[in-house]
Amino acid sequence: LSVGESGLGKSTLINSLFLTDLYKDRKVPNAQERIDQTVNTIKHTISIEEKGIKVRLTVIDTPGASLYCRCWNPIEDYIDQQFEQYFRDESGLNRSNIQDNRVHCCLYFISPLGHGLRPLDVACMKALHNKVNIVPVVAKADSLTQAEVHRKKMKIREEIEQFGINIYQFPECDSDEDEDFKKQDQILKDSTPFAVIGSNVQVESKGRKFRGRVYPWGVVEVENSAHSDFLLLRNMLVRTHMQDLKDVTGETHYENYRAQSQYDYEHNNSLPNNDVNRDANRAETRGFHNHK
Repeated sequence: LSVGESGLGKSTLINSLFLTDLYKDRKVPNAQERIDQTVNTIKHTISIEEKGIKVRLTVIDTPGASLYCRCWNPIEDYIDQQFEQYFRDESGLNRSNIQDNRVHCCLYFISPLGHGLRPLDVACMKALHNKVNIVPVVAKADSLTQAEVHRKKMKIREEIEQFGINIYQFPECDSDEDEDFKKQDQILKDSTPFAVIGSNVQVESKGRKFRGRVYPWGVVEVENSAHSDFLLLRNMLVRTHMQDLKDVTGETHYENYRAQSQYDYEHNNSLPNNDVNRDANRAETRGFHNHK
């Protein structure tokens, strides 16, 4: 699931991550159309191959969601609907063939402008953080110097802790893990939020061709670790931590939803419904926004 304000390159990064063009037929709305647009959910299913293993991924986009009008509620609803469908399937007779459409990861795009999180970033992430694994990314990192990236990451990490935002936590390494694995794990933790660049354009420089961007002062390589955290993010999503993202979704976020749904059912004698809890969370979010 990709979430963030317009103009942060969400579509470009998603295409770059999975070497595809999911949005080639999408019309870019004008300013008035963006205001009038209702929130809808668009799902793209793609197949990728990693180390000889074929993986089917579903990418979820919410093009009508504008953080400025605080309409992330439909995003909450979508996540809850997937939980509810899984709950119903799990409670049915054909449990062996359940299709898992739960949202396992949310890439939350943060603007490179400013020093840290905006109040709306905090409000949106707090609305979603108990429902989905949030992986924060700093968009368009090539607009920042390395020193600016470092300062922005430090500030965002401080504010995530300050405001009690629960982002995805990388699992702790076992004591018997080899040192290289421990080192890579620490690099991942230190890189959060990931500073990313997206591009599907092939550029040529010094006899090499690579995906990147050309500027008057030089070129930026998407897959160069000295330029961005793109490779770290991609490897984390589709290689090293894919299973853990699914496990945390099932063992934490879904179990919380299921417990609340069963409680509501037993006390209200109704179908599983999370509206009461959802409305309470939204009231808390509105209170934070108004306070800011």
